[in-house]
Amino acid sequence: MKANGTATIQGYGVQISDLAVRYGSTTALEGVNLDLAPGRIHGLLGRNGTGKTTLLSVLASLRQPHTGSVLVEGQAPFEHEVLMENICLIRESGDVIGDVSAADALDFVEVARPSFDREYADRLAHSFGLDLSVKPAAMSRGQRSALGATIGLASRAELTMFDEVHLGMDAPTRQKFYDELIADFAEHPRTFIISSHLISEIEPLVETVTILKNGTLLLSEEADDLRRRGVTLTGPTALVDQAAAAQTVLGHTVVGSRDLGPTRQLTLYGDLDQRSLDEAERAGLQVGPVPLQDLFIHLTDA
Repeated sequence: MKANGTATIQGYGVQISDLAVRYGSTTALEGVNLDLAPGRIHGLLGRNGTGKTTLLSVLASLRQPHTGSVLVEGQAPFEHEVLMENICLIRESGDVIGDVSAADALDFVEVARPSFDREYADRLAHSFGLDLSVKPAAMSRGQRSALGATIGLASRAELTMFDEVHLGMDAPTRQKFYDELIADFAEHPRTFIISSHLISEIEPLVETVTILKNGTLLLSEEADDLRRRGVTLTGPTALVDQAAAAQTVLGHTVVGSRDLGPTRQLTLYGDLDQRSLDEAERAGLQVGPVPLQDLFIHLTDA
């Protein structure tokens, strides 16, 4: 918890400087510099094998960096008992003991984490349709994921990280998880980092976006700022091309094009010239936003 003027910010901040992690001769992360503010929901994106899980594992003290500095709330997390009680990483496996009942697994978490809310965990489990008398090893993949999500939310750790926790969940269960995360974040602010390939689903949740590419940091910024650098222009082909030309002179890139008869839709990315966009709209073109997933595909395209 930090004091910021008269406001109180809850959650741990993260500061990473020149981080490198290697597995033998393979470099998972190289030269990563990252600053994540406390008390916010951060999205961590990247294609398979870009180092997302490695980065979260370092923050959770499951792996040490080879070089660089990793600080959580200003302190190195590795083997720091007090910090580790308040840092929670839930991976796709659910990170639960598999050979005892789910109820016993929750009992274990309750002992290990001082902020764990068992009553809330039981409510979540019921909401997700989980039978706590069943061993996690006997549950379906989706049920184990829902149990992991239950533990992550009910732990109310100052730094809570979800790494592809949605895997196996059906669409209604995923939506219930997102709704619960937002509702509990409002009641109990802390820092969340969410890593997911379902970008369109987590887009409404995240306040910042961090993208890794080939083990390096591609960008980390406010989600709204990133979205503002993308735009779609839709209308008669000649007018769309004319408006796009005015933008590309300023360094815009055309990242997508679609034609339907005499109508064209172009997707542009770069530093927007708002005045020319306003002129395009007055000329009859539809000027719209670009989904975060489309921007991610463009930015990470090899």
